[in-house]
Amino acid sequence: MNLIIDVGNTRVKAAVFEKDTLVELVFFDKRRILSEIKKIVKKYSISKGIMSNVASISDLKLKKLQKIVQIRSISSSTKVPFKNLYKTPKTLGVDRIALVAGAVSQFLNKNVLVIDAGTCITFDFVNSKGEYLGGAISPGIKMRFNSLNYFTANLPLLEKEEVCNFIGSSTKESMNSGIVNGVIQEIDGIINQYKKKYYDLTVVLTGGDTNFLSKQLKSSIFANQNFLLQGLNKILIFNIDK
Repeated sequence: MNLIIDVGNTRVKAAVFEKDTLVELVFFDKRRILSEIKKIVKKYSISKGIMSNVASISDLKLKKLQKIVQIRSISSSTKVPFKNLYKTPKTLGVDRIALVAGAVSQFLNKNVLVIDAGTCITFDFVNSKGEYLGGAISPGIKMRFNSLNYFTANLPLLEKEEVCNFIGSSTKESMNSGIVNGVIQEIDGIINQYKKKYYDLTVVLTGGDTNFLSKQLKSSIFANQNFLLQGLNKILIFNIDK
């Protein structure tokens, strides 16, 4: 079985895969990574592991983690099942690398746009030849709410809500409309940009805000919150086979 660890900006996701099948998925604070991984290793027969480490885990913790299970950390030098045409490949986030690997593996010979709606909203495009061309990075929903509160004197800190009317009749409704409706229009607009050039486009939406956004978008999408984990698993399998 494969152990897949995604250390994000806010939490850690750990998954156990039996080949391509997701067996178990757990979430926890990154401070508990050693104790939680020990529990998983005791429960399952783990042969190999891979980790995407966006929010840095200390070198000391990494060494301790290696004593628990044989695990590799994904980096810009990791072998991947696609051709990376990004102009600055060493600056490409490991989470984005994993998403592209998932796109190539699950949608073979397709033009795929992967949208990860989390702390940031990332757009990553891979063409039908398996070539990664790049994409875009935008502030996520929570970051936008936080910025309105932090950079102004009187705007409150709000939680996201579905927009009932795009014309806000109060400060709260106006902020929610500006952010949530703005994000929806942004995503739909970018999808349409890609569709004008790649009419046979496949769109995947993933990340923490997947469920919140998927039912509000006009564009046809595949919603999959575990897409990054599946991509990491594909990279691990690809490197084992190599």
